[in-house]
Amino acid sequence: MILTIGFTKKTARQFFTLLRENGVEVLLDVRISNTSQLAGFAKYPDLPWFLEELCGIRYLHDPLLAPTEELLRDYRAKKVSWAEYEQIFGALMARRDIDAHLRAAYGELQGKRICLLCSEPTPEQCHRRLVAERMARLFGEEITHL
Repeated sequence: MILTIGFTKKTARQFFTLLRENGVEVLLDVRISNTSQLAGFAKYPDLPWFLEELCGIRYLHDPLLAPTEELLRDYRAKKVSWAEYEQIFGALMARRDIDAHLRAAYGELQGKRICLLCSEPTPEQCHRRLVAERMARLFGEEITHL
């Protein structure tokens, strides 16, 4: 199963409880950068430690599954609509040959409960949903958004 979660608008207690209660085995961080001080409990190196100590969850970070800084900046500045963002990000994933990357990097995790992490509180307008949909098609998995 593929799950997704955003850490903003959640307390650490809510975040880690959701992961534990949903049986997450691997948390895959799909942010460009995982070290921002603004991320609080969800920044590296704190997050991997919390995941292992509190929940026994393995942590992986894969910025290849993130948008470019330029695309993210343009979307936040409203120079790019969400519909345009989806098209641009889809083309970026194709250029990066994300399907081959996902098979090679995460094929052994097929059947495990893997959760994609980003900052957005909901998945509707977050690239983690787009990556999750791609993974679900590729691995024949279902998606649950936490």
